[in-house]
Parts: sequence; structure tokens; C-alpha cells
Amino acid sequence: MFRRLPLAVLLICVLCLANRVEADRPNIVVFLVDDMGVMDTSVPFLTDDHGNAKRYPLNDYYRTPNMQRLADQGIRFSNFYAMSVCSPTRNSIMTGQNAARHGTTTWINPETNNRGPMGPENWNWRGLRKDTVTLPKLMSAAGYTSIHVGKAHFGPTEFDGSDPLQIGFDINVGGTAIGAPASYHGEKNYGNGQAKRRHRAVPHLEKYHGTATFLTEALTIEAKRHVADCVAADKPFYLNMAHYAVHAPFDSDPRFAANYVDSGKPANAQAFATLIEGMDKSLGDLLDHLNDLGVAENTLVLFLGDNGSDAPLGHQHAVACAAPLRGKKGAHYEGGMRVPFIAAWAQPNRESKLQQRLPIPNGVIQSAMGNVCDLMPTIMDVAQVDAPKEHLLDGSPLNRLIAGQPDPDHAKSFLMHFPHSPHRSEYFTVLRDGKWKVIYHYHPTDQSDGERYQLFDLETDPFEQTNLASSQPEALASMMKKLITALEDHGAQYPVTKDRSSELRPALPLAAKITD
Repeated sequence: MFRRLPLAVLLICVLCLANRVEADRPNIVVFLVDDMGVMDTSVPFLTDDHGNAKRYPLNDYYRTPNMQRLADQGIRFSNFYAMSVCSPTRNSIMTGQNAARHGTTTWINPETNNRGPMGPENWNWRGLRKDTVTLPKLMSAAGYTSIHVGKAHFGPTEFDGSDPLQIGFDINVGGTAIGAPASYHGEKNYGNGQAKRRHRAVPHLEKYHGTATFLTEALTIEAKRHVADCVAADKPFYLNMAHYAVHAPFDSDPRFAANYVDSGKPANAQAFATLIEGMDKSLGDLLDHLNDLGVAENTLVLFLGDNGSDAPLGHQHAVACAAPLRGKKGAHYEGGMRVPFIAAWAQPNRESKLQQRLPIPNGVIQSAMGNVCDLMPTIMDVAQVDAPKEHLLDGSPLNRLIAGQPDPDHAKSFLMHFPHSPHRSEYFTVLRDGKWKVIYHYHPTDQSDGERYQLFDLETDPFEQTNLASSQPEALASMMKKLITALEDHGAQYPVTKDRSSELRPALPLAAKITD
């Protein structure tokens, strides 16, 4: 015969069960670096013909030992893609949707609609809204504490997306409408009180004003404090650690300047390298902090950049700042779209039940494609969180790829739509599909050598030196059909004519029209 438990005892049992369920879910850290391309690191991401890591000169210029530490205990992707500028990527991470679908297709000017002279009439320049289905909102509803630290840039001033608290985060430190800091220096109050650049002042860091605390360090200290509070409260956390580094202004981090004075690089390139090394120190400090708190084995770390490199080296369409890749931030070439991505447990332990659910091999390179739209579904899957059925996801979980396994069902294509100007590349759409990459220029300019179509075979020409649009008409026609279909499926908006009277949609090459 069963005894009826007193209500108080029953409540304690329920709370204990809830705590046990929460303990069965990992903490999540997304470590997002602004303007960091795949070559801005001492960790080699590119591979040789056999899939082995291949070092290039830039890998010997930068110093990122903590990225190496993370890569050694996890898996890194050699073909991971982001949008070529920041706000589209950031809103894709928050929604799991491609920029062509969520509509924020260029960086958001905090003060005004910056669509460009022939940009789409109704592009989503207001960014994320209170009613947008976002990753932090879903994580918080599932019992996580959602923490944002650093750059937000989800929407312009006076709109919802300017405040991470309005789009689902429980805590916000430093996040606002701005895309770049006025200053990295605590002595300059990170721009607060400076009349000239007050519109780029970083908020919430008053305690560091007037000190020698570099911005990257101040944000790291704040992130550690909030993580410690979550651990003390026995609550799982999702931390969006979104550094302003390594975005311009290229303020040299004095802690690391001596490491680059004899490099032969210009002063601003040396300063950029100090920002990289400061970001790397932040990563190491956070990993050490998770160990000290005893939660490293239960914490999944996803490290990535938000767009291609903006290192102040060479022309934006040349092989320079992301060498051997061509192009840089904002460009339609690989140097503008390829970013580092590492997935690892903060402290590997094969005996951990959590880690057995997502086993991550150590020191492995994954050559399969992934992209920023995959982060939200991956995190939701690992955290056992569901999205509303009506919310369309363009990404899919990376779990099998992160586990070092093949995943024939995972997409092998990536769409990057930029119907705007002015920027380094203007009015274009890119589709990477398998080995092929096509670039469609709505207004051919000197940026595209006056060509409407560019086609590259990345298997034989990974550095995009030979345009095959003329010599491979069948491949071009096939890729353009896929590009047009993808844009239509995403409900993309297009550039318009100079008089803004009609849209400019991508056209099939003439040869393809004849064959059809």
C-alpha cells in the first residue's frame, strides 16, 4: 500500500528532478569574433589534396595558441561559410535563417536606412524584432540563462534589435546598435564622453572607465562574472561571447604589441594582429574559468568569425589579407565568406554522458561544408530545445559532422545574397554548391572585370583565379538555375533600376535560354 507524500516533499522531489534534467543539458558558449577570416590565425584551417592541414605564411604571422588548444581538443571545419558582412551573419545565427530569407542583407547603419542607391526597397534594415523567433528566446524559455556580451548589431538605434534584451537575452553587457567601438581603450572610456565618436560608444562598462583595461579584457571579465553567477545558481547558460575585436578601429593592444614590431608589416596590420592575440587570450581565459568552476566537461564551445577577414593588407579583391584565398570582408570571393569554425567540449572526457551524446574527435579537420545558419539548429538539438513548427530554418544540425562523421543529408550548398551598394563588392549573389561556385553581378563593374557571371571550380581552383563562365556553359547554366531557384525559395528581395521603377532579377546566360 502506497503512502501519499506530503505536498512539501513532493515539491522538493519535483525540484530535484528539474535540477537533474537541467544538469543533463550542456552549457553553450558561442565565441564569435568580428571580422575574423579563416586565415587570421596561427591554426591552419586550409588543407592539402589529402585533407591534411596546410600552413601558409599568414599562419606564421598570427599568434593564437588558445585557438590551437581548442582545435586540438575538438574539430575544425575547412569549409565553413558566413555572410560577407556582419549584421546578416549575426541575424542568421539568431534565427537559423539565411539572410535572403530574414531580409537583413547588409550591415545595419545604426542611424539610417543604408540600402544603397539601387538597393531593395523593403529590405529588413530594422533587423530583429521582439516577435522574431530567436535562439536566445527559445533557450531562455527552456530554462537556460541567455547571456549576451559584446557586439550585438542586430538592429538600428530606437528599434528592438538595438537591445539584446528585447530579442530574448536575459543579460546584456556591451550590446547595442553599433557595429564598431569608438575606442578599445579604457583610458578613453571606450568612446563614452567623446563628442566626435559618441555614436560608437560601448555601453555598460563604466567601472572600467579611466583604467588601462582593454575592451577585449573588460568584456571577458564581465562574461566570466555572469557565467560564475549561473554556475552558483545551478542554471545552464547560453553565452553569446561576441567580441568587438577584431573590427576597426585598429587600436593596438599594448599587451601584445612587442610581438609584431619586427614583422615587417605596416603599423595598422601589426595592430590588427594584437587584436587577434587579445581575442585569443580571452578564449583561453574563458576556458580556464570554465575549468575552475568545474563545468568545462559540461560546456560545448562553438568558435567562429562573422565574415571574412578585414586585415589591413592589400586590395580587397586580391590575394592578400586572406592569402592564399582571394578577397576580404564584403567581397564575393572566398576570403570574404570563409571563416574559422571550431567545435569542442571545453574539457574533453570520453566518460561524460553529455559528451557521449555528442562525441567530438580531437584534432580533426572536417572538410564538409557548414555555415552560420547551422548554429541555431545545432544548439537546439544539443540542448534539446524545439523551435515553433512555423519557424523556417535554413540550417540543419551539424552534429554528425562535428562528430567527425559524414552526413550525406547535410546541405552541400551555401547562398550569399548582397543586393546593395556601396561596398567592396556590389549588387551580387553567390551560390556555392559542391565544387562549383557561381557569382552573379546585377551591375557588372570593374570589381567583376565587367563580367555578369563568374564561375569557379573550387576543387581544381580553390583560390579563384580562372573564371570558367565562358568555357563551361553547361555548368554555368546549371548553377544559375540553382541560384535563381534558391533566391525564389527564400523570398529574396532584389536590387532595383536606377529610377527605382522595377526590380533587377538574375538572368540565365543566353546559351542556356537557347537550349531551354
